[in-house]
Amino acid sequence: MTLVSIAERLGQEDFLARSLHRDYVLVRGAVAEPGALVSFGTVNDLIATHRLEPPRLRLSADAEMVPQHRYAVPVVTRRHTVWQRIHTAELHQQLAKGASLVLDAIDELHEPIAELAQHLEGWLRTRVQVNAYASWTASEGFGTHWDDHDVIVVQIDGSKRWRLFSPTRTAPLYKDTAEPNPPPEQPLADVVLHPGDLLYLPRGWWHAVSADQGTASLHLTCGLTPHTGADLVGWLSEDLRSRDRIRTDLPLHATPAERAAYLTELRTLVLDALDDPTLLDRFAAARDAEDPGRPRPSLPHLTEVPARADLQVRLTTGRARLTDARDDDGQQVARFTAAGQEIDFAPAVTPLLHQLLCGGWHPLADLAHPDGISLADAAAIVTELVRIQAASVRDGAR
Repeated sequence: MTLVSIAERLGQEDFLARSLHRDYVLVRGAVAEPGALVSFGTVNDLIATHRLEPPRLRLSADAEMVPQHRYAVPVVTRRHTVWQRIHTAELHQQLAKGASLVLDAIDELHEPIAELAQHLEGWLRTRVQVNAYASWTASEGFGTHWDDHDVIVVQIDGSKRWRLFSPTRTAPLYKDTAEPNPPPEQPLADVVLHPGDLLYLPRGWWHAVSADQGTASLHLTCGLTPHTGADLVGWLSEDLRSRDRIRTDLPLHATPAERAAYLTELRTLVLDALDDPTLLDRFAAARDAEDPGRPRPSLPHLTEVPARADLQVRLTTGRARLTDARDDDGQQVARFTAAGQEIDFAPAVTPLLHQLLCGGWHPLADLAHPDGISLADAAAIVTELVRIQAASVRDGAR
């Protein structure tokens, strides 16, 4: 419910065509139950039960990271390793003084947010990292800044003010040739997010954020990894290595005529590749195939998934692909690509795989029964997916 509504409320295909990478989007009340994703109680539990070192857990004040020794104490184990234990009183003190708390990549720590990230990855076909931000004061923990990736913000609890400024450099990068000019003096928009509100912001847009509404604020920021022309050119150089001429040594010591001939051949190869109308689709498919997702063990099942009706299954990546293809013998197959691996299944397995591609956990019995596949065969199929780290199973009694 919550997961699907984010894509729907942002506008699905219309958002992709009109807003993605172009303009900010604000949607009020888009997520009906934001507390189902995370809560302050969740944050308390994660801090209490995990050894979270910076940057996984960090505090920021006045655009600077707060030194860890101001809210944590070192603990030396009997094996002489050192870890930092949060000192809750000092943590509270730093937050009350205006610091913001960040839980980095909370999608790797909390399953509902992992499912949110995976759904966004399946829709947007890019890697998504989700950070949680908590603030208590009007102080701007990060100052006026820009991000090198698009973000989708989900306000979870309390309220937070966002002042948005237009970008001063087109599509700035983390590793760039120049810094953006300072932001404009006046914001383009000044909005306050309340629980359930969504905000999409393209990369490069300056923004200043503060909890100045008199309430504690908790929000999620879903960072979308960009795919740029530089990425495409880098991938293309790898793809072209199958050509002899690309692998040939550069004629650094050749005559001017030989150098010119080499560059002419190279130019032809590159231009022919860029003229391929399927180039962007092939790039996207390759990136999806390489995505490792969020690997999850399937203990206690080490070798084979048992044929148990209540056993639950889900994919570990939102960017798996299923295509119709032919194997080396020319036979029609359902080709499943995920987590850097590729498996060919019989076409009859397609409905089962489509169910998994919808996301979430599925009882093994549901995967088998509607498609006329036996429970044992469904377990064998899932075993193959677990073997390549593309799926995980868990006990159904939850």
